[in-house]
Amino acid sequence: QVQLVESGGGLVQPGGSLRLSCAASGSIFSFNAMGWYRQAPGKQREWVATIASGGNVMYVSSVKGRFTISRDNDKNTVYLQMNSLKAEDSAVYYCNVVSQGRWYWGQGTQVTVSS
Repeated sequence: QVQLVESGGGLVQPGGSLRLSCAASGSIFSFNAMGWYRQAPGKQREWVATIASGGNVMYVSSVKGRFTISRDNDKNTVYLQMNSLKAEDSAVYYCNVVSQGRWYWGQGTQVTVSS
């Protein structure tokens, strides 16, 4: 079993920044990928970013140039640095880990972009 705990969400003004963290623990033997999804009220869950085991990163078009996904392998932690935040970035952000063919999710952390 794998447990994921997100942190770093909160209220930020438009144009501001937040750094989300996701710490993974449990019975982890290998990581295929780690990433982030988000879900805003009234909308479907949306994929945001992924970092693969080889280090390749991918982003949804709407966040390219503003968000950066990274990881600390020693801490089994993935991060999402979010800059130039917009109101439309407001959502609950969920951490995702793919390990040994199984998908795991965190509890979510709220990000609210508002003045």
